[in-house]
Amino acid sequence: MPTDADRKLAARLLCVGFTGNVVDDSLREMLSAGVGGVILFARNATTHAGAAELVRAIKRESASLASPTIFASIDHEGGRVVRLVEGMTVVPPMRDVGSLGGSGPQEAARMGGIFARELRAANFDVDFAPVVDVDSNAANPVIGARSFSSDPKVVSQCAVAFIQAMQAGGVAACAKHFPGHGDTDLDSHLDLPRLSHALDRLRATEIPPFIAAARAGVASIMTAHVVFEAVDPGVPATMSRKVIEGILRGEIGFEGVVFSDDLEMGAIADRMGIGEAAVRAIDAGVDCLLVCHRIDRQREAVDALSQAITTGRLPRARAMQAAARIEKLISIYAR
Repeated sequence: MPTDADRKLAARLLCVGFTGNVVDDSLREMLSAGVGGVILFARNATTHAGAAELVRAIKRESASLASPTIFASIDHEGGRVVRLVEGMTVVPPMRDVGSLGGSGPQEAARMGGIFARELRAANFDVDFAPVVDVDSNAANPVIGARSFSSDPKVVSQCAVAFIQAMQAGGVAACAKHFPGHGDTDLDSHLDLPRLSHALDRLRATEIPPFIAAARAGVASIMTAHVVFEAVDPGVPATMSRKVIEGILRGEIGFEGVVFSDDLEMGAIADRMGIGEAAVRAIDAGVDCLLVCHRIDRQREAVDALSQAITTGRLPRARAMQAAARIEKLISIYAR
């Protein structure tokens, strides 16, 4: 049976979502368990003032439970992917920024500065932006205008400017979705995309913006629920040691936090239990797991991870390494 220490270590590897606009019993349970972070959506708040008060209440509740410091996060990109509307600057999709030619990076930096100022004032520590996928498939149902460009160089230049400006303003950035979701014709919220591109193509098109982001000091990178057949046949990148430890850590040298995309998305949840997905992702090199909706799945993830740590299926050193990276991010950005 897992020890209390193993359960706390397991919980620390989660970033959880919840329903409603108050700290409810489900969220309180996860805070008490010791999760690493929380994520807010439009279902929790749509105004700057409402989000600021809710995040303040969450952090206050976590402190009252004598839980470790948490980070508060949001998926706020501009364009159609925004959670807060009232009290926020209206920001166009990043495609509009990337289309500005030589002034694109300057505008991207301005956008990053706006995001930092407004999200920091609402007590957020992490923003899951920018998208650094290359918009190379017009039939892509999920990326499209969220990307800066179909040109990897433009994506890289704009992403670096955005990241540096937002992080200079005190909000951790997250480059997503590694190693590239731009050329898929399926939405990973609903199904599991598969790409058969040769590794040379990935290194020429999809991966350069992530290299640029890593070199610019991006605090975190998010994985894609996409199978890259040339790298690890049949295995989603979120669960691929070859993708995460091999390419992202080994080749690129990234040492920040690796987030999974939401494990409750159809690409993963329709194919395996959340507990199994959680263990496989952490074992592959992910540091923090997004489980954005259901408390039963959040419990399942904690149970499975703690059991795997206790039995040795998930090396304790790997779990501790992941937790240490989360703690470092919290120490720099959490307020």
